[in-house]
Amino acid sequence: MAAVTEGPTEPETAERRAPATPGRESAGPESREPGKPVETLETVETVGLTDSDEPSDALPAEPTPPRRPSRASMRSTRRTANGEPTRLRAVPTVETSAPADDSHVADVGTRHTQASEARGREHALTSGLQSRAEKLVGAVLEGAEFSSESRPGPTELVELAVNVLRAAATSAGVPAEEAERQVAETLAYLRRRLTGDYVVDEFGFDEDYTVNVHLPLLRPFYKKWFRVEVRGIENIPDEGGALVVGNHSGTIAMDSLMTQVAVYDEHPRHRHLRMLGADLVFQMPFVGTMARRSGTTLAANSDAERLLGSGALVGVWPEGFKGVGKPFSERYKLQRFGRGGFVSAALRAGVPIVPVSIVGAEEIYPILGNMPAVARLLGLPYAPITPTFPLLGPLGMVPLPSKWLIEFGPPIETTSFGPDAADDPMLVFDLTDQVRETIQQTLYSLLMQRKSVFL
Repeated sequence: MAAVTEGPTEPETAERRAPATPGRESAGPESREPGKPVETLETVETVGLTDSDEPSDALPAEPTPPRRPSRASMRSTRRTANGEPTRLRAVPTVETSAPADDSHVADVGTRHTQASEARGREHALTSGLQSRAEKLVGAVLEGAEFSSESRPGPTELVELAVNVLRAAATSAGVPAEEAERQVAETLAYLRRRLTGDYVVDEFGFDEDYTVNVHLPLLRPFYKKWFRVEVRGIENIPDEGGALVVGNHSGTIAMDSLMTQVAVYDEHPRHRHLRMLGADLVFQMPFVGTMARRSGTTLAANSDAERLLGSGALVGVWPEGFKGVGKPFSERYKLQRFGRGGFVSAALRAGVPIVPVSIVGAEEIYPILGNMPAVARLLGLPYAPITPTFPLLGPLGMVPLPSKWLIEFGPPIETTSFGPDAADDPMLVFDLTDQVRETIQQTLYSLLMQRKSVFL
């Protein structure tokens, strides 16, 4: 059998190639000459012609037992001119030729460079995250010292949790002491809730819940979103009852919530503002429960007088839904203050009235229109149309980040009139008008001082 090798062969020229003879390539056992051996895959021979058309003098292979030729042997009957079997040709190397278009090469190079840069950035990001994770785990493991090798006890678990907290706080840029204090306060709050070690007054006010849950949820809006600036906080008395009266606006009563945070955070005695709410607030699921726990009670003279008589700081917004739901074209124009019920309560309790003016709430949900049919269907006083709602769906409920100014005015004393003055309608009307006019003039002054709606 002839050895088969790989390697380039010399190209066959027209002089060395002979025209194929059908009788030679496709001859079968029936067409062979007597006494001539059968050609197989291993010993197939073809007669090549030289330049002088002389047959090749190559010797035929040894005879083999006759057998039926295969298709491969019938197709592989070509020999070279010297009589050796045709060698397998190696795959020729593709030679790159000079490109005809230089811009194509530039595009390919640009894409290759961009792909390399993207892989480099991805590798750098992955390496950075892995390095931070390794440092965090290393800090935790270094701080943890287990006294038991088999199973950590409660002491080891607490120590591990503290180490995890410290490492996480350090990675987030928060002081470890502040993070530990917040976690300790949260754990103490949970313990008190589980053991029932908290007090709820007769109006449903839960001071523990308000300090640890309600106010912390509102502080991001107060400090970061609305950037509230407070003035005249010294006009709120340090102790004893007082009635805080403010303007109402903003589609949703965010102004009352921000006033509550301002009184607690900015006042040196950290007093709680007990707000008076409409019936609709307590009819709403979840909202009514949160409002009751955070100190809001029904806007009724009886409840207001009881709170003021007990020395509480009470907040009221007499405009009600008329002020919250007024169109944006009437912004900062106070609506009617009702029949002066809040003044009657202050006169009977003998407490001062502190007017508060709030600028910034009008722009959080500018009301461009109303949908009365939808409001009646849902049982609401109004269904507002704002620049973002209902166009953006639930995303339209996010308030716009307007700049807020809250100013507490000088208190208006009522003790000189006596409790019986609450039954004098003219006096009640005069005091109501005085409070309303004070708030309105302060609003005009604050609007002139504010540089921008959102700055």
